[in-house]
Amino acid sequence: MTVKQLDFLEQKKNDSKKRVQGGISTTDVIMSASVNGNSDIFPQLLTLHVSEGSKIADVTYGNGVFWRNVDLSKYELTKSDIANGVDCRKLPYENESFDALVLDPPYMEGLLRNNKEHKAGNGSFSAFREYYSNGDEDNGGPKWHAAVTDLYFKAGAEAYRVLKSNGVLIVKCQDEVSANRQWLTHVEIINHYEKMGFYTKDLFVVVRTNKAGISRLIKQKHARKNHSYFLVFIKTPQNGKKKSLPRSR
Repeated sequence: MTVKQLDFLEQKKNDSKKRVQGGISTTDVIMSASVNGNSDIFPQLLTLHVSEGSKIADVTYGNGVFWRNVDLSKYELTKSDIANGVDCRKLPYENESFDALVLDPPYMEGLLRNNKEHKAGNGSFSAFREYYSNGDEDNGGPKWHAAVTDLYFKAGAEAYRVLKSNGVLIVKCQDEVSANRQWLTHVEIINHYEKMGFYTKDLFVVVRTNKAGISRLIKQKHARKNHSYFLVFIKTPQNGKKKSLPRSR
């Protein structure tokens, strides 16, 4: 057999190994931004990122708004909340005991103030002040926006502890203006969590369906926040190797 024939056979062999693209053409996909409610977007997030049968801890469960449209028979859900004595910053769970964790703490600095005259900490939000604000802001502890990020950072460390390798952390947050300064909270959380050992896998933008109001407006200096985020993180294994992810289409 000639060299030319050998080259032809080798090329044919290589051609047979070439990857053939599969799938179909469609617009029926989960989008990164939606004008919708949390209870409508959260099931899509689970479908995309959390396998059925996963053991999930929602450590800020509250009234369970996220789960209203979720088929709970598909997951093993453990519900807890500060109102029931479980602090997301100090969880009573074993190391690496969950496949996924959901975190949605108060993300307005006013909710964390130990100041009963602050509007954000009154009325139906008084429970947030009672449970999460212990007066540290008056005793050298974090205050204003720093109190918000401190809560997220400590809760994130606990999430990392109780999640299995390649476990999924779902975080709800919102940017805010505090002390007349713009704070991109979602960026702060991403940067801190990545240093902690998380990989930022996805981000969902949730745009509220109604128009937000402002009380006692004199002159507007910042755009009014009418969107929030679901951030999706993966706990990177100690060996630094992430679980293989499917190719994007």
